[in-house]
Amino acid sequence: MSQQETDGRIDVDDEGFVVDTEDCEEREAAYRARGTSRPITVVGNPVLHKECKDVTAFDDELAQLIDDMFASQKTAEGVGLAANQIGVDLKVFVYDCPDDDGKRHTGVVCNPVLEELAPEMRVLDDSNEGCLSVPTAYASLARPDFAVVRGQDAQGNPIRVKGTGYFARCLQHETDHLYGYLYIDRLSKRERKDALRQMEEGTPRYETVPND
Repeated sequence: MSQQETDGRIDVDDEGFVVDTEDCEEREAAYRARGTSRPITVVGNPVLHKECKDVTAFDDELAQLIDDMFASQKTAEGVGLAANQIGVDLKVFVYDCPDDDGKRHTGVVCNPVLEELAPEMRVLDDSNEGCLSVPTAYASLARPDFAVVRGQDAQGNPIRVKGTGYFARCLQHETDHLYGYLYIDRLSKRERKDALRQMEEGTPRYETVPND
């Protein structure tokens, strides 16, 4: 049973998780129409390698940032984007990502924290992973195939988001970004070197910020 948004409350399902699978196309298009696409920061940019600042002001400036993030994500053909990937030092990410059942999830999380999983729920999936900030590179990386993130929405309301499969990977990947970790930081030295070689040899399909 869904709780309709009234007086600042948000839609949640009967388990207390935010409903992010309804009206995805319309919501994503509305964000994007209000936003301006920005270039993507890449590995080596200092903003990607430190923990971001907490979001404390849930205001028009944050709303504009979120719109710009959705526009930037669409331009880069991504499924998730953290604020530091467009050079902004704030703990917020957006997503427009399918799960392994093909169900689309669209939303925003501010100040995300990954919840610890019970051991019996830690089933690892070692699928390939890529990143807009490491363009054209991919590597196999084991992550749990289920994830729960708690945080706040764009108005500061507390939320919890859950994901399975590919969407679980997205939630973990984007939360990592906001604490200063790229997926290649979780690889072996050899695998990291190979990913950086792939990036060096490839040509990104979107605008990036040159590192000084």
